[in-house]
Amino acid sequence: MNEQLPRLHELIRLLQQVPYLASRNVYRVAQHFLEMPVERRQKFITVLEDTCRETTKCVTCCAWKEKSLACGWCNVAQRDQNMVCVVETWHDLCAIERTGNYRGVFHILGGTICPLDGIGPEDLSLDLLMERINRGNIKELILAMNQTLEGETTTACILRMLGSKRTLITVSCLSRGVPVGSSLDSMDRLTVGKAISERRPL
Repeated sequence: MNEQLPRLHELIRLLQQVPYLASRNVYRVAQHFLEMPVERRQKFITVLEDTCRETTKCVTCCAWKEKSLACGWCNVAQRDQNMVCVVETWHDLCAIERTGNYRGVFHILGGTICPLDGIGPEDLSLDLLMERINRGNIKELILAMNQTLEGETTTACILRMLGSKRTLITVSCLSRGVPVGSSLDSMDRLTVGKAISERRPL
């Protein structure tokens, strides 16, 4: 196929590099694009390019935002700015938002500490988190990391960084109804909702 269909092979090769796309589905996805009407395919390409060009990370919470607009989480009057939920990824933020049970703000770390993958504290947005804490207006910090070894390691690191500030801030985590080893974005809305509403002190 490499010689007979070099462009299709290149498309499939690129699709194989997309995280979360099962390898058995790349051929179906490639066929979907090939059979897509020209107008829809062009719209898809245009929206993808526009989104990548006009979307950036909030300098405060690290969530995605439109470059021309204020952050949809940090700049909403109805949200409790004194309550910060710390999550690993944007997917986890979305999982908590879908529950409708949380009205505070967020902080996205951008992953977890994983020495085997060469990811240390300096590779996450921990410095930005500490800057927010040092401003002194945070009353509760919810550490909503996934219950994996990496998540627990990251939680422990944040607790060490807090030091004496733990006496000034309520630090909580998700209730242990969340299955060990699972990720928030793979769980149903009810489970995540109960985990955030029944969070417990750390």
